[in-house]
Amino acid sequence: MTGYSSVIPAKAGIEDDAMPVAALDPRFRGGDGVTTTRPEPFFEEQAAPATRVRGYWQSVFYRLRHDPVTLVFAAIVLLIVLAAICAPLIAPFDPYKESIVGRLKPFGWRGHPLGTDELGRDMLSRLIYGGRVSLLMGVVPVLIASLVGGVLGVIGGFVGGRINTAIMRTMDVFYAFPSVLLAVAIAGAMGGGMANGMLALTLVFIPPMCRVAESATTQIRALDFIEAARASGARTTTIIRYHVLGNVLGPVFIYASSLVSVSILLASGLSFLGLGVRPPVPDWGLMLSTLRQSIYVVPFVCALPGLAIFITSICCNLVSDGLRAAMDVRM
Repeated sequence: MTGYSSVIPAKAGIEDDAMPVAALDPRFRGGDGVTTTRPEPFFEEQAAPATRVRGYWQSVFYRLRHDPVTLVFAAIVLLIVLAAICAPLIAPFDPYKESIVGRLKPFGWRGHPLGTDELGRDMLSRLIYGGRVSLLMGVVPVLIASLVGGVLGVIGGFVGGRINTAIMRTMDVFYAFPSVLLAVAIAGAMGGGMANGMLALTLVFIPPMCRVAESATTQIRALDFIEAARASGARTTTIIRYHVLGNVLGPVFIYASSLVSVSILLASGLSFLGLGVRPPVPDWGLMLSTLRQSIYVVPFVCALPGLAIFITSICCNLVSDGLRAAMDVRM
């Protein structure tokens, strides 16, 4: 016998004129050439273990969980937001209560941890309450601009033609002016105030949001799955809703997150120039403006509103960078 038989005989494991199969095949463990167990196949294919493939958003959250820098700065932003929301509960003093004898006092004076301002008001309480206004003016204009600019960009990018030309050329008019100068001009023309300042920032942020949405929609419009949806008879609104928006929201969200810090800086700048929040409402930019004349008396106290603006802006920027890295599948 020159080799093993591909089929094991049904008899007692013994081939004709040959040695017992058990003597040749080491897998047989019976005695006297008689098999006591069912023989296994000669070759077994080892199946590869099943691999669970993460979805897009699962991959995003996985990357964020393993990004300590983003998590740390996101925690700081969350603490700032919670402090602003819970301001009536954690503020040690009334932010509007004035004291003539307690003007421009240093840290720790009579239970004021961060001193007092030029009217004797507690700085810590005003910083906490000022975060409400600064964050509100930083987030609301970005949300409105993302909604309006995103809708205009998706319509112009998907429809194309004259509609796209009309929308984008109108947006280009706003690009002719620097964002800071445009915000100051609009807020000054409308008379200042918190509502007018938010409206001015919204108008400043709509053109870049529209351009981002239009660029993403133009790239998606020529892809195969869009052509397949058109060939299947789907309406334009259905294609935009189910196929376009899901692919455009990512770039729009990433860019919107990066505009939050810019909006906080511009809102503080408007308040510093007297075109934003009006006194005595606590706002970081307004506090920085009213305290600048006392910088030689209590320099550290006067620097606190600027420090709050800097920390919030840099944390928002770093969180935005982390979100961009987590949501960009090419990185």
